[in-house]
Amino acid sequence: MTILPLEVKRKREAGDDFVLLDVRERWEYDIAHIPDSVLIPLSELPRRIAEIDPTDEIVTVCHHGVRSASAQSLLIDAGFLDVKNMTGGIDAYSTTADPTIPRYR
Repeated sequence: MTILPLEVKRKREAGDDFVLLDVRERWEYDIAHIPDSVLIPLSELPRRIAEIDPTDEIVTVCHHGVRSASAQSLLIDAGFLDVKNMTGGIDAYSTTADPTIPRYR
């Protein structure tokens, strides 16, 4: 299942209870990130999976959506029930939902 950047923005603005899981590397996160997102790089996710509640709604995000799709699969395979991948990643979020978020290559 996927979720559009504008839907994520609406959920944030409405105060919905969900975890925005950023699976990029720290240096990418330092350049640009969505406020209140949780950083667990994809390479660390298998050993840090216990830091996430499997009953929470999770939205995965990366730069363009590829790593976050992998994270979504990993979480679903681990028994997480409600995991969505944000289409287009933070790049799409910054162009369609919040232009104050910097873009990078």
